[in-house]
Amino acid sequence: MKRIILKISLLAILCSTYQRSAAQSFKATAIPDRIILTWSGDPATTQSVTWRTDSTVKTSFAQILAENSSPKLEKPASKEYTANGTVLKGKEYEAANYHSVTFDQLQPDQVYTYRVGDGQNWSEWFQFKTGPAKVQPFSFIYLGDAQNDIRSKWSRVIRKAFATHGDARFIVHAGDLINRSNNDNEWGEWHFGGGFINGMIPSIPSSGNHEYFRDEQKALTLDPHWQAQYTLPQNGPEGLKESVYYTDYSNVRIISLNSQMIVLDSNSMKIQAKWLEEVLKNNPQKWTMITYHHPIYSTAKGRDNKEFRELFKPLFDKYHVDLLLQGHDHTYSRGQNLPFGTSGKVGGPMYVVSVAGPKMYKVDVNPKWMDVFAEDTQLFQIISVDGEDLKYTAYKASGEVFDEFKLKKKSKNQAAEFTDLRKKK
Repeated sequence: MKRIILKISLLAILCSTYQRSAAQSFKATAIPDRIILTWSGDPATTQSVTWRTDSTVKTSFAQILAENSSPKLEKPASKEYTANGTVLKGKEYEAANYHSVTFDQLQPDQVYTYRVGDGQNWSEWFQFKTGPAKVQPFSFIYLGDAQNDIRSKWSRVIRKAFATHGDARFIVHAGDLINRSNNDNEWGEWHFGGGFINGMIPSIPSSGNHEYFRDEQKALTLDPHWQAQYTLPQNGPEGLKESVYYTDYSNVRIISLNSQMIVLDSNSMKIQAKWLEEVLKNNPQKWTMITYHHPIYSTAKGRDNKEFRELFKPLFDKYHVDLLLQGHDHTYSRGQNLPFGTSGKVGGPMYVVSVAGPKMYKVDVNPKWMDVFAEDTQLFQIISVDGEDLKYTAYKASGEVFDEFKLKKKSKNQAAEFTDLRKKK
């Protein structure tokens, strides 16, 4: 009897140990983690980096130098920056310090190497490449919602995207990066999934509804992780900075809107529309792309954003916006100048909805306005721009090409010509 009890006790201990080891801890330490590149200035001459440590690290640094393939990377060869600090704490998780630096006076089209730390505890050396001073061909990655099962099921999608095009210049995230706002473990999963990719390729994130929560005063609040972990442009309207912004890269202007505040706050909707028109009116770039979370044409019943569409679509049309990169509906759809079905002609903007994570919905509206749609499929997109030519390719998580088209744009003051590459095969 004692032998049986002993065996049961040992089994219980082993099971308990397995459960503890199987659960991943995302607690901060003195070692830098959650290292992520974003832009807050000109991509050709600046680069921002943000990282996390525990609250014992009060002062942090970043070192940088032009990559010359020599292992002699430490000072005095490298230039050192002292980081700005932000304390982030919540009721459900321990306080941590976030540190940020914006490298400046960089040379365009140059590979740099950098590391971050407190002088004793350093990260590995990462590489990044500055944007070009003149128009050059480049590609970037576009990802829809990550949201659920981020570590277990979304991570393979961003990694496959990187494996498919590791020289991508940036990654657009179209909202709902996590599921439960202000949940540090979910942000830990998101950073884990991106891993070293985040430290090499800048992110352009757009906030979704799941990045918001109601605070104790019932006010709609953007997850405090957002501004702590992303160093983003301050060129948006007051009260919406770093969730509404734009960045110019080569001959592209990419704009992020805060659609959660658009669909829930009529005043914010008007403020963003007014700001957007000025940004579009004074846009010197040939190509214009806008990313936001809530589609203005939905694939699901009961999710129509009529007021959003009626106010913003005329701006998209008037200023010849080329691509609308959306999320939220957990399906894939693609159509041009919706709902008028002008595919194959010179038409208006191309609207895309995509999903990178495992949460899926049904396409349960009349799909006539969609040229392509899919359910139950995790995808990533590679968008390549070369002068007046743009190529868009949507890949399944397996790496199989699912959708592909080209746009040709001779002038920023006209709509792009569309070619469906699926018909060419």
